[in-house]
Amino acid sequence: MEFKKEFLQKLQSAKKIVFFTGAGISAESGISTFRGKDGIWNKMKPEELASFDAFMRNPDLVWEWYQHRRDIVNKAQPNAGHTAIAEFEKFFDVSVVTQNIDNLHRSAGSKKIFELHGNIERNFCINCHTFYNSLEIELSNTVPKCSKCGGLVRPDVVWFGEMLPQDEFSEGEKAAEWSDICFVVGTSAVVYPAAYIPMSAKRGDSYLVEVNIEPTELSSYADYSLFGKAGEILPKILEEVKKFKS
Repeated sequence: MEFKKEFLQKLQSAKKIVFFTGAGISAESGISTFRGKDGIWNKMKPEELASFDAFMRNPDLVWEWYQHRRDIVNKAQPNAGHTAIAEFEKFFDVSVVTQNIDNLHRSAGSKKIFELHGNIERNFCINCHTFYNSLEIELSNTVPKCSKCGGLVRPDVVWFGEMLPQDEFSEGEKAAEWSDICFVVGTSAVVYPAAYIPMSAKRGDSYLVEVNIEPTELSSYADYSLFGKAGEILPKILEEVKKFKS
């Protein structure tokens, strides 16, 4: 695979790199996307499952749905795209800003991760906000109760109608704005406010590289678009980096 000369020059001079990732990279690990033709939302109505009102209306149903998703995530392994991103840290100051909740970047070894939509392995009490990881509660299909106050425990993910965690978003936006290269991987970047991340990179004069299986609405903004699987493209970029960094 040959890369554009301008892109290789940007790689050689870059110090700070951001990877903004979405469901597409997780799909390569066997986790369904939400908006594709085989997406999860095509089988279920999101408003019936991924909102606070839905949880209060039928907490056991919503919990069972997320338990099903946990089972899928727990069986998934980071793919070559995830591991390549982690390995980039050997050569650059790397930040990962992700819309994914599956924890695969951390499993792959990435250190600096900003999770815009939460993490399915974390949970918290809706009353006293005590946090629980998945090992601290009984993960049955019945919603657990807080050991401190008896409140309902919900997944620590961002539901429809909820704000993104502001510290994660602001730090991710700052990293994008100060980056030399921003890779947009496996996302069409159309869901706001998360989609402000690549726009912040452009505003900061970062070189915007799209890695998606097909053209997206972002393609017209990208400085360079690479179409194919992240698990194939990112390792090849890493090979180029090793040539001039070794």
